[in-house]
Amino acid sequence: MSEVQWQPSAERISKSRMEAFRRFVNQRHHLKIDDYPALHQWSIEQRPDFWQAIVDFFDIRFHEQADTVLLEGSEMPSAQWFPGATLNFAEHLLHRRDDAIAVIAIGENGQREHLSWAELAEQVAGFQHSLIAAGVGLGDRVAACMPNTWQTLVAMLATTSLGAVWSCSSPDFGTQGVVDRFGQIEPKVLVTCAGYRYADKDIDQTAKINEILQRLPSLQQLIVVPYARPQAHIVDFHTTANVTLWDDFYEPGGEPDFTPVPFDHPLYILYSSGTTGVPKCIIHSTGGVLLQHVKEHGLHVDLGPGSRLFYYTTCGWMMWNWLVSALAVGSSVVLYDGSPFEPDAQRLIDLIDDEAISVFGTSPKFLATLESSGVKPRQSHDLSSLKTLLCTGSALSPQSYDYVYRDVKNDLCLASMSGGTDIVSCFVNGNPLQAVRRGEIQGKSLGMAVEVWNDDGHGVIGEKGELVCIRHFPAMPIGLWNDPAGEKLRASYFSQFPGVWAQGDYAEQLPHGAMMIHGRSDAVLNPGGVRIGTAEIYRQVEKVSEVLDCVAIGQQWQDDVRVVLFVRLSEGIKLDETLQQQIRQVIRSHTTPRHVPAKIVAVTDIPRTISGKVVELAVRNVVHGLPVKNTDALANPEALEQFRNRPELNT
Repeated sequence: MSEVQWQPSAERISKSRMEAFRRFVNQRHHLKIDDYPALHQWSIEQRPDFWQAIVDFFDIRFHEQADTVLLEGSEMPSAQWFPGATLNFAEHLLHRRDDAIAVIAIGENGQREHLSWAELAEQVAGFQHSLIAAGVGLGDRVAACMPNTWQTLVAMLATTSLGAVWSCSSPDFGTQGVVDRFGQIEPKVLVTCAGYRYADKDIDQTAKINEILQRLPSLQQLIVVPYARPQAHIVDFHTTANVTLWDDFYEPGGEPDFTPVPFDHPLYILYSSGTTGVPKCIIHSTGGVLLQHVKEHGLHVDLGPGSRLFYYTTCGWMMWNWLVSALAVGSSVVLYDGSPFEPDAQRLIDLIDDEAISVFGTSPKFLATLESSGVKPRQSHDLSSLKTLLCTGSALSPQSYDYVYRDVKNDLCLASMSGGTDIVSCFVNGNPLQAVRRGEIQGKSLGMAVEVWNDDGHGVIGEKGELVCIRHFPAMPIGLWNDPAGEKLRASYFSQFPGVWAQGDYAEQLPHGAMMIHGRSDAVLNPGGVRIGTAEIYRQVEKVSEVLDCVAIGQQWQDDVRVVLFVRLSEGIKLDETLQQQIRQVIRSHTTPRHVPAKIVAVTDIPRTISGKVVELAVRNVVHGLPVKNTDALANPEALEQFRNRPELNT
C-alpha cells in the first residue's frame, strides 16, 4: 500500500456534498451506510434507487415523469433509463438568473471577459431565436470548430436548448480532421472562428474554412466569430450556405425556451481519436450526460455555488464538455484559450490566484513540464482558493504526486481520473472523503460497476488486466453514427467480453480499493508473452531528469516482440551508453527485467494527439512500415517521420 500524501480533515468531510449525499441516502432508505466503499457498493447493487437519488438530490427537473428508472435485458447493451421522462440539458445549466459571475473567458493575450448568470441566459436566448430562424430543430446537428471562448459555450447551450445535437472540434485540427468528423454527421449549421491565437501567433483560418465548406454540402448556415481576425468579412467565405458574422447573427435578450426531449435523446456527438482510421462518431444522451456530470461535479469534485472550476482543454477534447457541465451544480467555470506556457510556464498558475479558482484541472504532461521547468507555485503564489487539483489524459506518475505535494500545495486533494470520450465522463476518479495515496487513483465512481478482468474473464485484485464495467450506467453512449443495428457499438465495446463493457484500458485494482491505469490495452507490450502496460515504463523513465518525454512500443523481432523506448532528451544531452544504462537500471530496479527496453533511441519530438495523448499505435505502425491513416488527429504529425526506417532497429 502506497504512502498517504493527503487526508481530508473532519471539517472538510462534514461540509462536502458527498457526505451530504450519504446522509440523504441513509435517511431516505433507512440505511446505515457509514463510509464511501459501502456507499459505492449500494450504488451499484441498487442502481434504480441510486440514480433516482441523484435526480432528487440535484433537483433534476423532468417535464414528463418517468414510468420507472431502469428497464434492462439480460446483458449489455440493453438498457432504457427513465423511459417516458422528458427534460432539457441546457435548462439545468442555466437554472440561475442572478448577477454573480457564471463564466470567465480568458485569452492567451490577457483579454478577459465575463458573463453573469443572467447575461449568459440572455446571450443564449438571442442565439436560440436566430437558430430557430435558421431552421434548426429537434435532432439537427450544429457543429463548431471553435476556440475555448464564451461564444462556444453560448452556441452549445442554445443548440441543446432546442433539442438539436451539438458537436465540436478545435481550430488546431487540420482540414481533413474536421471533414472526417463533421462530414459524417452532416451539420445544418457551422460555427467557426476566422482566426485563433496560439503561442503568441495569430493564425488565419480563412483558407482552411473555405476548404472545409466545399466538403460540407449539408450546411445551410455559417456563423463566423472574427476572434483573432477582427477584419473578417462574410465575403471571405465561399459557400452556398448563409454566412453571418457572430455579432450580426442575433441580438441577446429575453428568456430562452427549453424544448423537452426524451431522456435518451441525442445531446452530443464526440469522436474517437482517429489515429487508426476515420474517427467513430459517438452519440451521447441528454439525460445520461446530465446525471453522470452532476454526480461527478457535485459529489466527486465537490463543486457547488461559490466554486470556480478551471480545466485546461480545447473544444476538441471531451474535457470541454465535462468542464461546462459544472454550471449545472451552480459552479462558475473559467475558460482559457491559447498556449498554457505563454508567456511563461506560470501562466495558468497565475490564473488560480487571479480568478480565485477552487478546482484546477490539467494533464500529467503539464505537471511534468512545470516540474522540469523548475516552477514551484507554493513559493511564488498564494493558492489559498485552491482545494482540488484534477488530472486526466494519461496515467499520473508517482513523481508528479510528489511534485504536487512538495512544490504546489500540501493541503490539496489530488484527484487523478480515468474514463474517456466513449462515456464523456469517468469510471474511476477522486473522492473528497478519502485519502490520496502516492501514484494511485482514489477509487471507483459511484454507480459504476467497475472491475479488472483477466484474459479468462475473471475479476482480479492486485493483478493487471482489462478495465470493465459489468452493469449498465446512464452515460453509456446510445449509439455510433450510421450504425442503426448497433453492430459497430457492440464490436467497439462488447466484443472482448460479450455483454460486458471493456473500456480498452489496462488497469489494476489494489486490495484497499484504489485503482491504477497502466496504459491503453491496444498499446500493451507483449515481450515473451508477458503483458506490460506502457505507463509502467513511463513512470520509471520520468525519474530520469535528462529525459523530457518518451514513448514505448513493441517491435516485432525474431518471432517475438521486443520493447523499444524512444526518448526526447533535454537540450545539450546526448544518449550515450552511460545514460542508456541509467535508464535501463531505473526501469529494472522498479519493475522487472521484462520491462527493460532492448533498444533506446533518441528523437527530437514525441507525437501526440491534439488533446495531448501519446500515440503509441501510430509510432508502432511507422516503425513497422504500416500506414498511419489519420495524421490530422495529431498535434505534431511531422514528428512521426523520425521513427521511420531507423537503422538502430535493424539489429
